[in-house]
Amino acid sequence: MFELHPTSPLPSDAPYAARSPQHFTPYPISARWMALILALWCTLALNQAWWHKLSELSSEQSLSGWEMTWTALVLTSASYVWLMLLSWPKLRRMGWSLTLITAAAVQYFMLHYGIVMDSSMVRNTLQTNTSESLALVTSGLLGHVLMYAGLPIAILYAGIRLKPTQWRHDAWRSALMVSTAFAVMLGGGLLLYKPMAPLVRNHTEIRYLINPLASIVSFGSVTLKPLFKRELTFRRISDDAALGSSYQGGHLLPMSTQNQAYKPPLLVLIVGETTRADHFGLNGYPRNTTPEMEARHVINWRNVQSCGTNTLASVPCMFSHLGKKAFESRKFEYENLLDVLHAAGLNVDWLDNQAGCKGVCNRISHAQADQVASKEAIHRWCKDSECLDQLMVELLDDHLHSVTRSGSPQGTVLVLHQMGSHGPAYYRRSSAPSKHFQPECTTHVTSDCSRSQLVNVYDNSMVETDLFVARTIDWLQTQQDKYDTGLIYLSDHGESLGENGLYLHGLPYVIAPDAQKHVPWVMWPGTLLARTQVNEACVRQNTDQALSHDNFYHTVMGLLDVQSSSYNSTLDVLQSCRTPNVKLQAQQNWSQGSRHPSSTS
Repeated sequence: MFELHPTSPLPSDAPYAARSPQHFTPYPISARWMALILALWCTLALNQAWWHKLSELSSEQSLSGWEMTWTALVLTSASYVWLMLLSWPKLRRMGWSLTLITAAAVQYFMLHYGIVMDSSMVRNTLQTNTSESLALVTSGLLGHVLMYAGLPIAILYAGIRLKPTQWRHDAWRSALMVSTAFAVMLGGGLLLYKPMAPLVRNHTEIRYLINPLASIVSFGSVTLKPLFKRELTFRRISDDAALGSSYQGGHLLPMSTQNQAYKPPLLVLIVGETTRADHFGLNGYPRNTTPEMEARHVINWRNVQSCGTNTLASVPCMFSHLGKKAFESRKFEYENLLDVLHAAGLNVDWLDNQAGCKGVCNRISHAQADQVASKEAIHRWCKDSECLDQLMVELLDDHLHSVTRSGSPQGTVLVLHQMGSHGPAYYRRSSAPSKHFQPECTTHVTSDCSRSQLVNVYDNSMVETDLFVARTIDWLQTQQDKYDTGLIYLSDHGESLGENGLYLHGLPYVIAPDAQKHVPWVMWPGTLLARTQVNEACVRQNTDQALSHDNFYHTVMGLLDVQSSSYNSTLDVLQSCRTPNVKLQAQQNWSQGSRHPSSTS
């Protein structure tokens, strides 16, 4: 057996190192070499989405070994230049850490949701409210960030010791390495132009997969570019807005063909959220996700394209008189549909159950649904700071009374902005009675669910929207003794549900799949169609025509008989089905005598 013997005590004059345990000593390294190591980490560990995409496209353009090497060198050099910009003594650790955390989080969403970090996605992210943001924070995201950012950050703070900067000796060395990085980027760009140019032209999304540079460039474009860009001049388009002959005291003379005294209009506009047309039962989807709307005999246009692929892009565009092309290239800011309706003499109000109206309701009455609802209604329809859209139905009576009490007796337009089918927490978008399809995905991480579970939970949210629209129609029917009523539902954009590895929405429009752009447009005619002499049977015969958000402004103007030089009858989808009469002739005569619509240049 072994025997244990006490060790002899060290003499008092023994060296301290021999008497005390050894402690870990951080490895000394200069900031320029640490930046290079982190740049390599970005290229090899934080650009998985880029390398995966490049691998998928190898059938179109296979890169040789040396071309792949040059690609890696160019990515590393570009990241190195950015990290060196952050290498100031009191900034570098914090700046590098934030870069790594951002890159790791962005990579997670690229890999699991198929997003790309262009300017539109950055704007969409900055506009996301707290509730929507928390829905995206999952254990998977935290684990991914901990692995791909936490490890290098731990080394950065505990594993190495950055050498003090000696400007006389370090400045020229750092300048030399940065110059070399620029030379590699330039040389590599020239060598890779021939094989890479076709890929970039045909697949523009790959440039937004370069991590972290795509996020940095897009964020800079969104936040810094406006500082150096002159703010667009605001122009009014409502100065000549007027109510037509169907109103008492309207702009035009009464119709000679009939002297009917119409009731004031009450139109509800529902801005749908994240509804894709190919999952709409009314459009022939095998699952009947819209039984309630079908039972109420709505008019459904089947071939409608959105203005954008996210709320921030689509909502201001659909309420504009300009149309998508002119809106995106405009040189002035203009009033929108709601401003014109209000200026004409109608009550206009916006009720929101999402992250705001994106500026559309700034000049009219507006409210957030959960801020004006009773505690009982909040308890019934809200959970974890999110509310089902049916909360807004309960508020309609009070809201209508509020806006008409001190407003115009001529008529009212109520706008309801849905939460709809906004992801990724689709399971929170439907009440128990609407959960027709089981099993459904019950997690925020949609890529963790099977395809069938994801489709089930999304379709359940569509059933909930169907119920919400139907309940709103039923409420309008209770108002028909006092108003001529009608309803329009139009979604802002669609959604990807895992097709080709894509989830959610917000891809650049030119590369976005049809699932993110093909949206449903529904009208419940009520009595408003008859009020403006529209033949309903004619409208129902033309529901396959190609339409877009461009038609929305002008269709609403025509339906409400509001006159303005901004109105374009050729974009009014109801115009071709109006009965020719004295009123229409008067409209044409008045329009010809008015000033032309505002120029966009």
